[in-house]
Amino acid sequence: MTPVSPATITDALHWRYATKKFDSTKKIPAATWAALEDSLVLSPSSYGLQPWHFIVVRDEAIKEKLSAASYGQRQPAECSHLVVFAVRKNLSPADVDRYIDRIAEVRGTPKDNLKGYRDIMVGTVDSLTKAGMVDAWSSRQVYIALGEFMTAAALLGVDSCPMEGIVPAQYDEILGLKDKGLGTVAACPAGYRAADDKYAGAPKVRFKTSELVSHV
Repeated sequence: MTPVSPATITDALHWRYATKKFDSTKKIPAATWAALEDSLVLSPSSYGLQPWHFIVVRDEAIKEKLSAASYGQRQPAECSHLVVFAVRKNLSPADVDRYIDRIAEVRGTPKDNLKGYRDIMVGTVDSLTKAGMVDAWSSRQVYIALGEFMTAAALLGVDSCPMEGIVPAQYDEILGLKDKGLGTVAACPAGYRAADDKYAGAPKVRFKTSELVSHV
């Protein structure tokens, strides 16, 4: 792999912004979208458990319904691709075993050799479940994927807008997620900014680096 330059990263992050208005006539090319899906699948998670599912919505009628379930915000309807970030609810030891099976399959590792790792993961899941925090913990993993997706999009010149201003229960109903054991956490429209989006050229407002970063 050839690393990109520091300037490439910085320029992309300065270029990106929470896009308020998409050009609905511009669609993300298939190869570009495939790379963005890879960024989702390759996102890191605690233990590698991947307690998530990503729903990519392109159907215009469904996007309109999801726009209405986003307090009328138009980004879900106008974007090229809408990604709904969902959590696998009530993570359990069965999910850990499914992951162990996948490790054994991909790496050719005997499952007996993974028993110690499995026990650690099951202990974490059980503790979180008893504390009533397992879904909250899983949701935090989902945000890692959201951040990775937006960064990958910026590097590819694709606009995005992270959205928590949605009604998750309505998203779940529209997409039929409850019966699948999934729950909406956030959404992220992706596509290309409209020429008249007034926020596109607005300077980023961030606190000074010295206020946000410490070195020890």
